[in-house]
Amino acid sequence: MPKSKSAYSIATKKEKLDTHIIVVWVDNEAGVLARVVGLFSGRGYNIESLAVAEIDSKKNISRITIVTTGTPQVIDQIKLQLKKLVPVHKVADFKRENKSVIFKEMALFKIVAKKNKIDKCLNACKKFNPVILDKTKNSAVIQITALRREIDKMSIKLKPLGLISASRTGAVAMTRGDKVFN
Repeated sequence: MPKSKSAYSIATKKEKLDTHIIVVWVDNEAGVLARVVGLFSGRGYNIESLAVAEIDSKKNISRITIVTTGTPQVIDQIKLQLKKLVPVHKVADFKRENKSVIFKEMALFKIVAKKNKIDKCLNACKKFNPVILDKTKNSAVIQITALRREIDKMSIKLKPLGLISASRTGAVAMTRGDKVFN
């Protein structure tokens, strides 16, 4: 990750930068995402990934999952500011290392190559339970779900085998067991 030039993200010797996944439940209405993103950009905070979708059509609620990095003070400030936004119902915060939370991203890889290289790509993706979404004589679109770093590694590994394009989601998160976000 490139170093930010924002004064807000400079860690002191006592504080270190941590990656956090912030989950925000909001009203599903026009302009809400822009206000949430504006809160970050207006204060110089970086968003590493962003995923948003409606999760309850009856209550008209969307869930925004944001991956960001900052000092504990910056993360606390982000959460406080998010809670002040009118369409926000609740905010949850998790460190990436938290073992009680599942974090995943989804990636689509387009491979253009001969059959033997496509088969090698599928074999390389085997541990991620790949799904073939499209296959022709000389191409395939493969879907995998994995951790961000695993998708990064897979992209590098598939490049010499014919990877010509990749598309990926931002991180999504869910607690393990019967625990729910507070």
